[in-house]
Amino acid sequence: MASKVELVVEVKSSADKMWTALRDSTELFPKIFPEYKSIETVEGDGKSVGTVRLIKYAEGVPLATFAKEKVEVADDENKVVSYSVVDGELVSFYTNFRVTVQVTPTTKDGADAGAVVNWTMVFDKTSEQVPDPDVIKETAAITFHSLDDYLLKN
Repeated sequence: MASKVELVVEVKSSADKMWTALRDSTELFPKIFPEYKSIETVEGDGKSVGTVRLIKYAEGVPLATFAKEKVEVADDENKVVSYSVVDGELVSFYTNFRVTVQVTPTTKDGADAGAVVNWTMVFDKTSEQVPDPDVIKETAAITFHSLDDYLLKN
């Protein structure tokens, strides 16, 4: 039976700015986050459904040295992207590992007030001994907050 983990992060950056940064993560993340050694597109155009990206993590990142992810949903209009991890250390711990990210604008008194990032991870453990991927959720939270800080300064 699949397990589901959800995370909601409020950011000060506009939904458009946050979404653009997330969609440009192949180039942007290795520049601003030391835990990403590199991200390269190995199939597709880097953004649309069917794209496969190879992510290499820096030494010391828990659980993984690399991951290959395949884009399953890419909906720019609704600011939703979903990808499955198809290779790397994570697949030996979790099967059907899929992450979905949606960015929704927020308003206050009719004005743009930033955005909410909804992050959902669905997975099946390969065995009961495998721990929940809490570190991945924690890393996602840190990444969204750090990306927001970066966008507010640039």
